[in-house]
Amino acid sequence: MRSFDLAPLYRATVGFDQIADMMDRVLANDVAQPTYPPYNIEKTADDSYRISIAVAGFCDADLNVEVKDHALVVSARKVEDTQERTYLHRGIATRAFERRFQLADHVRVVGASHADGMLHIDLEREIPEALKPRRIEIAKADSVSKDVVDAKSVN
Repeated sequence: MRSFDLAPLYRATVGFDQIADMMDRVLANDVAQPTYPPYNIEKTADDSYRISIAVAGFCDADLNVEVKDHALVVSARKVEDTQERTYLHRGIATRAFERRFQLADHVRVVGASHADGMLHIDLEREIPEALKPRRIEIAKADSVSKDVVDAKSVN
């Protein structure tokens, strides 16, 4: 596998730290991508999204959802059951996990709900007024004052 050194990018750019960090995360090949628990990401409206994670076997107290450093971190730790059980087949995995989702700028977590073995996390993109496109009125040519100096009078 190739290894990329992004040090020149850090030296030659200003304000692109997030892009370089994202490339570092994507190109890091030493960490295996987790596949547990399975999840879906769906677009529910123009600026709304929902992440649904299958968390069968976990209760609300076992789950933790938090946002830190533009990342949504979902983790779960099952409290050990004091009751001794003998399983003939154990197909429901209740092992601890931590799943991270990198959030784009201006995306915030609106809420989370847990029902029927699914954890639903609702996200919304809120673009600040300063970044929204705005229409600029075009003034009529007659109403614009002319501050042009005649070239013949100057020379």
